[in-house]
Order: sequence, then C-alpha cells, then structure tokens
Amino acid sequence: MRFIPTKLNDAYIIEFESIVDNRGFFARTFCEKEFRKKGLTSHFVQCNIAWSKAKSTLRGMHYQIAPHAEVKMVRCTRGAIYDVIIDLRPNSPTYCKWTAVELTPRNNKLLYVPEGFAHGYLTLEPDTEVSYWMSNFYSPNAQRGVRWNDLAFGIRWPIPDPILSEKDLSYPDFEPQKKAKST
Repeated sequence: MRFIPTKLNDAYIIEFESIVDNRGFFARTFCEKEFRKKGLTSHFVQCNIAWSKAKSTLRGMHYQIAPHAEVKMVRCTRGAIYDVIIDLRPNSPTYCKWTAVELTPRNNKLLYVPEGFAHGYLTLEPDTEVSYWMSNFYSPNAQRGVRWNDLAFGIRWPIPDPILSEKDLSYPDFEPQKKAKST
C-alpha cells in the first residue's frame, strides 16, 4: 500500500499495490500494521455502502462532531466519483481548505478522511456505488454538514447543477471559528 499525502494535513490517498497475473489481480486494501506505522487510525467499527442511480448525484458535505467525530476511508466500487474533503479543524494550517480526488474501481485509490473533515462526493457516472469504513458509529445527534457550494470554501465541482437531497440543500452559510491562541 502506498500512502500519498494530499495538500490537506493528515489526509491521504491510499493506492493499493496489485499482484497481477493471467487471472487478474490481488491487493490489500487495508493493513492495520501499515496504518499504525503511518500514525493513522486503524480501528474501524462500521462499514456502509451508498448507491446512486444517476450521474450528477451529490452527497455531502457531512461530518460528525465530538465525541462522535469519525475517520472515514472511502472507495468507489462501481462507477466513478469526484470525492471532496474540507479541513474544518480550526487549529489546522489547512483550515477551510479543500481537495478532491477521482475515485474509481479501476484506479485502485482510497481516500483517508481524518476526524474534523467534511466529506462529500459527486457521481461522475450512473449506477455508482461507494463503500465507507468509519472509525465511530453513526450518531444522528452529532451529524453536521456544510453546503456543497458555500463560498467560504470555493469548491470547483466538475458538474454545475447536481442532484441533492433536501437536507444537503438546507445547510446554512459556514461561519469559520477563530483559531485558538497558543500560550
């Protein structure tokens, strides 16, 4: 497995290394020992699948607050997605910055999303399926979101008019927090 740092602190693109032969390939998509060696969360308690029937479906931008904050590991298992994360940790040097990666079953990439990040994705093909691993259980009371097109972030989406849920459309303008002063 290769861990490729993104431009956001603590977020990684993970490429699995395939052993290829005439039958196809074999690859590890997770190894607790390798995650721990990189200082990454290696304990996951829940796995989910989301399926979107239409191209241009946008799901996000979601996160959970403490004490239910979660690490996510995301992989597209069918179709293709434009996966976006935003660093919402006020004391991070990449606070309010975003990055994106295209995930497909063909490019052998996963996205490691740290706690304190909002996450969402846009489907680039119809019939798209996404698998998530989470480090914490879903807690409805801790669920939060930021608007997909909030000017505070300036995300450049490849499709201008996505299909969204009412909930994802309802998020208010983001109000940045002030960074805590060190003593």
